[in-house]
Amino acid sequence: MDTHILIWWVHDELGKLSKAQGRVLSQIERNREPIGMSAITLWEVAMLMERGRLSSTTSLDHMLDQLESHPLLTVLPLTTRIAAESVRLGEGFHRDPADQIIVATARHHSLTLLTADERIRKWGKVNLV
Repeated sequence: MDTHILIWWVHDELGKLSKAQGRVLSQIERNREPIGMSAITLWEVAMLMERGRLSSTTSLDHMLDQLESHPLLTVLPLTTRIAAESVRLGEGFHRDPADQIIVATARHHSLTLLTADERIRKWGKVNLV
């Protein structure tokens, strides 16, 4: 799950999701199956809150703790293999390092990525919902 999908899911802004993404998240909730999230997503959430682009009724620390301990979220750490994969995505991938790590994490774990990012979707070298 990328950062935008996570934020929309946590803030109950499901109308921003595609129908397929909504179905996947509903199935996850129904079946109580955990979904993977790259550790870099926690950093992105922190940056968005720090810059005032994401608001919360709780503190940054509490928000991050809630995400990390959420029963349906599994934080996937940045490993040496993911770091290496993130710089080998090719010339066609954009230069956002967080997106590079998110995509590399999904590819490394052979996961389908839930993303609304059009640049990633157009790149097309990762399984997508």
